[in-house]
Amino acid sequence: MSREHVYTTRIVWTGDRGEGTRTYKGYDRTWNVETPGKPVIHCSNDPLLGGDPGLPNPEDMLLSALSACHMLWYLHLASSAGIVVTGYEDNPDGVGETLPDGSGRFLRATLRPRISVEPGTDTARADALHKEVHRFCFIARSVNFPIEYDAEYVEG
Repeated sequence: MSREHVYTTRIVWTGDRGEGTRTYKGYDRTWNVETPGKPVIHCSNDPLLGGDPGLPNPEDMLLSALSACHMLWYLHLASSAGIVVTGYEDNPDGVGETLPDGSGRFLRATLRPRISVEPGTDTARADALHKEVHRFCFIARSVNFPIEYDAEYVEG
């Protein structure tokens, strides 16, 4: 039997310069993500669309959520399989497209985890776990673009 989960957050636009949206260039594309009991995340639009390059944008956050979900499930599956992971970092990238009407979407994402494992680990077995992750990862199961991975394993 399935269970529903409820997630809540609050998005607060912070870009009013005093005139609201009176003119297209007259307001900032900034907002805060406010999740109850957690630090506020200050965000902006993609710099290609006039956003602040020093702040996370929705595309950054989606790619980060996808990578983090994959990592957490990978660590769970590795632990269950007796594979000892001692370090994990990822440098994912996402490829998007913008259509002439301004609409856009992700075409694909590639995760590039660098995983440290105990010496003597069967890295072929460790690598096979990545395919299992996609059966479980909430974020990966929720997006409609392909997700690939190119993992590197380091003993130590």
